[in-house]
Amino acid sequence: MAQYRNNLPQLSSDLFITDGGIETTLIFLEGLNLPDFAAFDLLKNDTGYQALQEYFRTYAALARNYQVGLILESATWRANPDWGTKLGYSSTALAEMNHKAIALLHTIRQEYETDQTPMVISGCVGPRGDGYIPANAMTANEAADYHRPQIEVFHNADADLVTAITMNYVEEAIGITCAAQLIGMPVVISFTVETDGNLPTGQTLKDAIAQVDAATNQGSVYYMLNCAHPTHFAQVLLPNEPWLERIRGIRANASTKSHAQLNESETLDAGNPEDLGNHYQALKGKLKNLNVLGGCCGTDHRHIEAICKACLPLFWTHLSSQMRLEKV
Repeated sequence: MAQYRNNLPQLSSDLFITDGGIETTLIFLEGLNLPDFAAFDLLKNDTGYQALQEYFRTYAALARNYQVGLILESATWRANPDWGTKLGYSSTALAEMNHKAIALLHTIRQEYETDQTPMVISGCVGPRGDGYIPANAMTANEAADYHRPQIEVFHNADADLVTAITMNYVEEAIGITCAAQLIGMPVVISFTVETDGNLPTGQTLKDAIAQVDAATNQGSVYYMLNCAHPTHFAQVLLPNEPWLERIRGIRANASTKSHAQLNESETLDAGNPEDLGNHYQALKGKLKNLNVLGGCCGTDHRHIEAICKACLPLFWTHLSSQMRLEKV
């Protein structure tokens, strides 16, 4: 049985962290081969499975050390039919990899979870195509049909929710949301933006969230932003805008480079962890519901720890204020 599916603890005001950039960490820091950035491919043998296990243990230990919650995001960003076929996986083998990815996270949770550190298991759904370029876009109905089998596997594997990461156009986000609704899975949509704060299609983030909400009756539990540096989108987070309340998570890149520049880079740009932590602290001032904090390309456990150090005081202050109000 899924532990948190009907009562997601991150919908509180408590701080939750995620992991960093799994693919860039495994490739550039661990020296592993990930064909087409497909981390799930490591699950095909014991050595790869153990590498993923140690990766997630790093963040579980970090969460427990800081006594914060943790979103365990499965290594399945590329585990959909198009990328799976390209890597030689049949539909049956791909389903097995998706199930195995969730099972791995259950073992991590059993090993590390405490009352102070709830650990939520999320099935990661990636884009059908390139994460940065919205080519060969689907209709919402096509996207729902395409992504539904993977979401069904996550449901049957007892994941608590699904998170669609690096969405770059709204129809795919709508389709994933509708598919999750039909299956009975909570769903989170995470958009990526360019250096101007807009989606790669040119649509504003505000309009994209409004369009998905209108088409799905606010079907997404909340929204996130990922695979962009805070300097790329902070300028569109204007004060007193109601739509900002729908954003609860940020998984930023370490680098200030654009998507095009990152695609051309042959080395890892890890940026500055402390500086990134300070950017998150500033974002918390703009987004009152922001409490799911993690990383994307170029980030690792150093960045997530820096984010904890920069932002935890804000959550402690809020908690103290709440406690005072309750006493009154």
